[in-house]
Amino acid sequence: MKFTSVAITGAVLGLANASPIVKRAITDADILNYALTLEHLEATFYAEGLKNYTMQDFADAGLNGAAYANLQMIAGDEVTHVEFLTKALTAAGAKPVEQCTYAFPSTDAKSFLALGNVLEGVGVSAYLGAAASIMDDTYLTAAGSILTVEARHSAYLRAALGEAASPDPFDSPLDFNEVYTVASPFIVSCPSSNVMLPVKAFPSLTMTSTAAAMTGSKVQVTVGSGFDMSMNTKDLYAAFVTVTGPVWAPLSFMGNGKFSVTIPAGVAGQSYVVLTKGNSQATDDNIVAGPAIIEIGPMVGSMNDCGNKTTSS
Repeated sequence: MKFTSVAITGAVLGLANASPIVKRAITDADILNYALTLEHLEATFYAEGLKNYTMQDFADAGLNGAAYANLQMIAGDEVTHVEFLTKALTAAGAKPVEQCTYAFPSTDAKSFLALGNVLEGVGVSAYLGAAASIMDDTYLTAAGSILTVEARHSAYLRAALGEAASPDPFDSPLDFNEVYTVASPFIVSCPSSNVMLPVKAFPSLTMTSTAAAMTGSKVQVTVGSGFDMSMNTKDLYAAFVTVTGPVWAPLSFMGNGKFSVTIPAGVAGQSYVVLTKGNSQATDDNIVAGPAIIEIGPMVGSMNDCGNKTTSS
């Protein structure tokens, strides 16, 4: 059984548009509401998936009954995260954001699992990236506690889909705008009463192929709406996000908004590549598109909850 975890996100990521950034310092309340926005999205995603697809649907997708029970527990965790963050914000005198209206492109149990896998990976990267900005030690500990649970969710889904559960010794942190760029295509609308978060979406960057890639191979990425097509492509670079800083990769312009990128050594698993102007840094000041999500590394075969390993086909 083979699934491509990033396949389901490719089309919707092309819908992310650049939006004006709110220029103000980010506060702990902003960060908690940012986290709550993601938890609302995940909680709704699992609720809709478990409503739309039965235990038999997941069995047909290659998962046993114990795996279905695990999905129910993951869904319960996300609801608890929503409740916890809502109470924390209220106790701090801040107004919690409410649930938005979402559009998830999964059409069957397989695509639901693939998208869930991607969302859990993004959740891990989002909490990891936000940690350095949290000032209050209590909030930092709480966010860290949620992060470790999201990482368990991610490892479980990766293993269930035949991917390495822990493909890299370090997870990759994503900054606020990078996460919002990935998440915003799933958000149709939000209540007008929700506070405006100081985030923006960069022009989208999508993988032309959704197949997993190997180190040293070439892949194609395509920029989306909002990208400045008049930009000098010789000034553009590809940067893979890692905890120790960007790993730069050769980038070639192919025309019509398409670029060829060579997968560098030092990145594995669910990875993120952005296009930057210049190659001295990869920050909000010089990211011009992305991130695109790409799975790097071989499939290892699916594993069900009973510990029986099956060969991927």
